[in-house]
Amino acid sequence: QVQLVESGGGLVQAGGSLRVSCAASGRTFSSSAMGWFRQAPGKEREFVAAISSTGVSTRYADSVKGRFTISRDNAKNTVYLQMNSLKPEDTAVYYCAADLMGIRLSSNPGNFGSWGQGTLVTVSS
Repeated sequence: QVQLVESGGGLVQAGGSLRVSCAASGRTFSSSAMGWFRQAPGKEREFVAAISSTGVSTRYADSVKGRFTISRDNAKNTVYLQMNSLKPEDTAVYYCAADLMGIRLSSNPGNFGSWGQGTLVTVSS
Protein backbone atom coordinates (compact mmCIF):
# COMPACT_ATOMS: atom_id res chain seq x y z
CA GLN A 1 0.00 0.00 0.00
CA VAL A 2 1.01 3.57 -0.56
CA GLN A 3 -0.34 6.61 1.24
CA LEU A 4 -0.97 9.70 -0.89
CA VAL A 5 -1.36 13.38 -0.02
CA GLU A 6 -2.21 15.98 -2.65
CA SER A 7 -1.35 19.66 -2.44
CA GLY A 8 -1.16 22.75 -4.60
CA GLY A 9 -4.79 23.32 -5.45
CA GLY A 10 -6.28 26.79 -5.41
CA LEU A 11 -8.05 29.52 -7.33
CA VAL A 12 -6.71 30.56 -10.72
CA GLN A 13 -8.08 32.64 -13.58
CA ALA A 14 -8.94 31.09 -16.91
CA GLY A 15 -5.84 30.84 -19.07
CA GLY A 16 -3.60 30.55 -16.06
CA SER A 17 -1.44 27.71 -14.79
CA LEU A 18 -1.24 25.63 -11.64
CA ARG A 19 0.81 22.65 -10.53
CA VAL A 20 -0.61 20.11 -8.13
CA SER A 21 1.59 17.60 -6.34
CA CYS A 22 1.04 14.24 -4.73
CA ALA A 23 3.45 13.06 -2.05
CA ALA A 24 3.60 9.34 -1.46
CA SER A 25 4.81 7.23 1.40
CA GLY A 26 5.31 3.49 1.31
CA ARG A 27 7.67 1.14 -0.41
CA THR A 28 5.57 0.52 -3.50
CA PHE A 29 5.54 4.03 -4.98
CA SER A 30 8.46 3.58 -7.36
CA SER A 31 6.93 0.39 -8.75
CA SER A 32 3.44 1.81 -9.11
CA ALA A 33 1.87 3.55 -12.05
CA MET A 34 0.26 6.79 -10.93
CA GLY A 35 -2.84 8.54 -12.10
CA TRP A 36 -4.68 11.80 -11.68
CA PHE A 37 -8.47 11.87 -11.67
CA ARG A 38 -10.89 14.70 -11.06
CA GLN A 39 -14.46 15.10 -9.90
CA ALA A 40 -16.55 18.18 -10.53
CA PRO A 41 -19.65 18.93 -8.46
CA GLY A 42 -22.51 16.70 -9.52
CA LYS A 43 -20.37 14.71 -11.91
CA GLU A 44 -18.65 11.36 -11.86
CA ARG A 45 -14.95 11.01 -11.22
CA GLU A 46 -13.06 11.13 -14.51
CA PHE A 47 -9.60 10.16 -15.68
CA VAL A 48 -7.13 12.96 -16.33
CA ALA A 49 -3.67 11.45 -16.80
CA ALA A 50 -1.47 8.48 -15.94
CA ILE A 51 2.25 7.77 -15.84
CA SER A 52 4.14 4.50 -15.70
CA SER A 53 6.35 3.55 -12.77
CA THR A 54 9.51 4.65 -14.58
CA GLY A 55 7.95 7.81 -15.98
CA VAL A 56 8.71 6.78 -19.55
CA SER A 57 5.09 6.35 -20.63
CA THR A 58 2.17 8.71 -20.14
CA ARG A 59 -1.49 8.86 -21.11
CA TYR A 60 -3.96 11.75 -21.13
CA ALA A 61 -7.65 12.32 -21.43
CA ASP A 62 -8.53 14.06 -24.69
CA SER A 63 -9.94 17.00 -22.75
CA VAL A 64 -6.53 17.87 -21.26
CA LYS A 65 -4.12 16.67 -23.94
CA GLY A 66 -1.69 19.43 -24.89
CA ARG A 67 -2.52 21.47 -21.78
CA PHE A 68 -1.65 19.19 -18.85
CA THR A 69 1.59 17.33 -18.17
CA ILE A 70 2.03 14.50 -15.69
CA SER A 71 5.48 13.78 -14.31
CA ARG A 72 7.07 12.02 -11.36
CA ASP A 73 10.21 12.13 -9.27
CA ASN A 74 10.79 8.70 -7.74
CA ALA A 75 13.66 10.03 -5.63
CA LYS A 76 11.18 12.38 -3.96
CA ASN A 77 8.23 9.96 -4.00
CA THR A 78 6.16 12.63 -5.71
CA VAL A 79 3.97 12.86 -8.80
CA TYR A 80 2.99 16.16 -10.36
CA LEU A 81 0.31 17.50 -12.65
CA GLN A 82 1.23 20.72 -14.43
CA MET A 83 -1.91 22.39 -15.71
CA ASN A 84 -1.67 25.17 -18.30
CA SER A 85 -4.28 27.11 -20.24
CA LEU A 86 -6.82 26.30 -17.58
CA LYS A 87 -10.52 26.57 -18.37
CA PRO A 88 -13.51 26.97 -16.04
CA GLU A 89 -14.53 23.41 -16.93
CA ASP A 90 -11.30 22.18 -15.32
CA THR A 91 -12.75 23.15 -11.95
CA ALA A 92 -12.86 20.01 -9.80
CA VAL A 93 -11.34 18.16 -6.91
CA TYR A 94 -8.19 16.50 -8.21
CA TYR A 95 -7.17 13.12 -6.83
CA CYS A 96 -3.99 11.16 -7.29
CA ALA A 97 -4.05 7.40 -7.22
CA ALA A 98 -1.62 4.47 -7.33
CA ASP A 99 -1.86 1.36 -9.48
CA LEU A 100 0.40 -1.48 -8.34
CA MET A 101 0.75 -2.63 -11.95
CA GLY A 102 3.54 -0.26 -12.86
CA ILE A 103 3.40 -0.56 -16.64
CA ARG A 104 -0.36 -0.22 -16.96
CA LEU A 105 -1.68 3.20 -17.95
CA SER A 106 -5.25 2.64 -16.92
CA SER A 107 -8.09 5.14 -17.04
CA ASN A 108 -10.28 2.86 -14.91
CA PRO A 109 -10.51 4.04 -11.29
CA GLY A 110 -11.09 0.43 -10.25
CA ASN A 111 -7.49 -0.43 -11.14
CA PHE A 112 -6.12 2.05 -8.60
CA GLY A 113 -5.88 0.69 -5.07
CA SER A 114 -4.71 3.79 -3.20
CA TRP A 115 -6.16 7.29 -3.32
CA GLY A 116 -5.37 10.65 -1.83
CA GLN A 117 -7.91 12.93 -0.18
CA GLY A 118 -8.02 15.34 -3.11
CA THR A 119 -7.16 18.99 -3.69
CA LEU A 120 -9.62 21.56 -5.03
CA VAL A 121 -8.80 23.47 -8.21
CA THR A 122 -11.10 26.35 -9.07
CA VAL A 123 -10.78 28.16 -12.40
CA SER A 124 -12.62 31.46 -12.63
CA SER A 125 -13.84 32.93 -15.92
